[in-house]
Amino acid sequence: MLAQKPCPCGYYGDGTAKCHCTADQIDKYKNKISGPLLDRIDMVLTVPPLPKEILLNQTAEETETSETIRQRVIKAYNIQLKRQGKSNDKLAPDEIEKLTHLNADNKHLLSSVIDKLNLSARAYHRILKVARTIADLEGNAIVDKPHLIEAIGYRRHN
Repeated sequence: MLAQKPCPCGYYGDGTAKCHCTADQIDKYKNKISGPLLDRIDMVLTVPPLPKEILLNQTAEETETSETIRQRVIKAYNIQLKRQGKSNDKLAPDEIEKLTHLNADNKHLLSSVIDKLNLSARAYHRILKVARTIADLEGNAIVDKPHLIEAIGYRRHN
């Protein structure tokens, strides 16, 4: 796991106008991590601060508990063990290709994403593994377009 602030001060993009970093400082800061290292990162998420209005008005019924999430993850993990004897992250490229069964539309989607984002073979296979895991979390035997789109969305786009 890797965590990085959005800029040297940590406030860029949080909506508070506290960030006074220049564009050059932000670019230099973001470029400290090399492309080959970024290629090995499966998911990049931006987690903005929760507005106080939402934080103060949450109810227990609206909030998914950690235990509920834990059970869903365990269920997906068990699906993976039953299907292939190991978790998706341990799959070799040829194994993940066999387990995703992409139709022509989904192959076309990935083809255009590979061209547009200039993805490596490693990044392509990582997208497939994440998409397979998303489908498993939903209890879906088929990796379909929404799973691929979500997995693609987790790639770092600069």
